[in-house]
Amino acid sequence: MCLSSHHIVNQRLKFGILLFFVILLGMVKVEKSENVEFLEKSIQHLEATGFENIKADMEGYETPKSYSRKGKEDNITPDIVAIKNGRKYYFDISLKSPKTRLLKSKWLFLDTLSRMNSNRFRIITTRGHYKFTDSMLEDINLTNKTPIKI
Repeated sequence: MCLSSHHIVNQRLKFGILLFFVILLGMVKVEKSENVEFLEKSIQHLEATGFENIKADMEGYETPKSYSRKGKEDNITPDIVAIKNGRKYYFDISLKSPKTRLLKSKWLFLDTLSRMNSNRFRIITTRGHYKFTDSMLEDINLTNKTPIKI
């Protein structure tokens, strides 16, 4: 009897965790759709500063390559990937978000990925989000990253 009640509790816990990640990923997608305007503005800025072959995680552009973590169901996709002077750049948009842990994980992953392949990783932000962005970068020891302020 004890074994079956333990099994039920374990199944409920697994379901709860799965539901949490589904909701979390859904919220990230909702936020992303709300920030399409800033993403478009960022792409225009990158084009004006000489970036080419721009891929963006939005309609009308080729989607950048997604990376999946072993044992995880969620994927990490940079907001923008572009080429300048033969070098690949990964860009991520930084706007205030309650999902700081997910954002920090994404930034650390993209920074590591870019350094492994001699590429570059940059953060793009805008007025009203500077302090949030600086605080996030400080929390994960990426203070050497100077955000692009648009």
